[in-house]
Amino acid sequence: MATSGSSHLSSGKINLGVLRDHYRRELVECIDRCTGTKALVWDDALTGPFGLVAEYSLLKDHEVEKMFPLGPKTLQPSNVQNIIFLTRPKLKLMELIAQNLLNEDQKGTLRTEFHLIFVPRKSLLCEKKLKEMGVYGTFTSVDEFSLELVPFDNDLLSMEMDTTFRECYLENDFTSMFYVAQSIMTLQALYGIIPYINGKGDCAKQVVEMMRRMKGELGGREPQITPQIDNLLIIDRNVDLLTPLLSQLTYEGLIDETFGLNNTSVKLPAEKFVPKNQKSDEPLEPKKFVLNSSDELYADLRDKNFNAVGSIVSRKAKAITAEFDERHQAKTVGEMKQFVTKLPHLQKARESLATHTSIAELVKEATNSEDFMDTLRCQQDFVNGLDTDKVHPYIEECIAKKHPITKILRLICIQSYCNDGMKPKILEYYKREIIQTYGFEHMLTLMNLERTGLLRPSSTRTYAIIRKSLRLIVEDVHEQNPTDIAYVYSGYAPLSVRLAQHLARPGWRSITEVLNLLPGPKIEEIQQIPVALRKRRNSMTSSHSSTGDQKVTLVFFLGGVTYAEIAALRFLAQQDDGGTDYLIATTKIINGNSFIELLKEKVDTVKLNPF
Repeated sequence: MATSGSSHLSSGKINLGVLRDHYRRELVECIDRCTGTKALVWDDALTGPFGLVAEYSLLKDHEVEKMFPLGPKTLQPSNVQNIIFLTRPKLKLMELIAQNLLNEDQKGTLRTEFHLIFVPRKSLLCEKKLKEMGVYGTFTSVDEFSLELVPFDNDLLSMEMDTTFRECYLENDFTSMFYVAQSIMTLQALYGIIPYINGKGDCAKQVVEMMRRMKGELGGREPQITPQIDNLLIIDRNVDLLTPLLSQLTYEGLIDETFGLNNTSVKLPAEKFVPKNQKSDEPLEPKKFVLNSSDELYADLRDKNFNAVGSIVSRKAKAITAEFDERHQAKTVGEMKQFVTKLPHLQKARESLATHTSIAELVKEATNSEDFMDTLRCQQDFVNGLDTDKVHPYIEECIAKKHPITKILRLICIQSYCNDGMKPKILEYYKREIIQTYGFEHMLTLMNLERTGLLRPSSTRTYAIIRKSLRLIVEDVHEQNPTDIAYVYSGYAPLSVRLAQHLARPGWRSITEVLNLLPGPKIEEIQQIPVALRKRRNSMTSSHSSTGDQKVTLVFFLGGVTYAEIAALRFLAQQDDGGTDYLIATTKIINGNSFIELLKEKVDTVKLNPF
């Protein structure tokens, strides 16, 4: 079932095309239970993830004639026998579905059948809500489709659950951890049992306990598959709150920070990609680009520090020009034929080069701004332990100029983390300034940041010890030819990735004291593997046997991961002395802005008439 658009998923150490095909089969089975022509009504948040698993042509082959977004209005007219709602189990969405169905009922149109598919699981609360609104009986069938980890690239999986961190640390709702445990069980069903499990954090502990229960429920009926993944490392976002708040400095990270990458695609100003002779004064729709490793140049650029991008693009341009010039040297028919076979690839490479030159120029405009440079300088001062114990003049200036509130909160949270909390006087000053400048409604957001530990009063001094023990600050970083993961933040090594690095070599025993300073328990577990499968794992004839001692570690980030952390893990995998390949999974790919936005409290202003 794999299509040409997904061929890059099979090129990694672990073939993620297998996982994609598994979801495609399940989806087709789910849809085929409704016989006859179909229209799908999508929850907006699901269209991106589903687009990476099943393209429209696949759905069309299974009698899907129309697709509509789920909205508050009535359903669009369509002459189909089945209308299928695909939705996440959220109460707000149940209200929209009920509204749609009640409107249909009032119109008196004779639709044949309505169906409801929950993704990834059914919810009793949602079913109860539909019953309360009097529409549950309208559905011919209520089903579920377990879309858990969506393959983004050959080494990257995401569950695309936006609110996990908020749910776990603000709302005390750990439902998403059940979905995580279930997704790891699915991976083990396809790629074999993972022998060694390590973790750090409260949520990591919950996931491992749930996995233990799920394994018990299988009652020894696990699939007999040779293990392809050697280790599982589960890292709770709460263990490293600093890294996502900092400005990423890799090519991919900066595209995400500046324009927002969503389900491997980005929307950019179309004017930048229109030839000069075709430019018009009319505003153009943003242009959408899919960015993944199927584009050779992007695969080369994405994890590089942005300062190294220019020279790589320049080298590539010269190489492509040289290859095109070869046609002048082609004298025989054979040589001409050889050049013609290379032509489609060369034209594709030239298009990719033009695209990334334009994207790099757009990113450069943002990074060259005074605002970006000042913010970066302020962040790096804090990370290095400078001016963390007083009101920072740059933050004061930003508040006075009414810069975006998200930027202000990011900087204050970084200062709080690097100073192990703030003196009550400084914290109160910042709060007062924010409320007076931006409005009282932000009091709730500030309370949320305090409850999650992003803002806190002074406590035990641990940051300096952690920074020194894990060598989080690296002087003289080589951005062009890096030798350490710190290049992704130009001098700061992500704490989460340092933990993964230490686990691979020499092991966590060497950093026991530091681990005790970080929040949450440490988890170590061994899953027994049948002897026959263990022997086959080491056999040189096995198709899955490791090349040399290269092990595969699945690193699962609970609560989100940044593109800079992903780049750092890929960098470790490429090192000659690394000995470990990394497969990266997360509940959501985040950046500093989306992380803070998630914790903001939306307050609807109500206009009251005093008379």
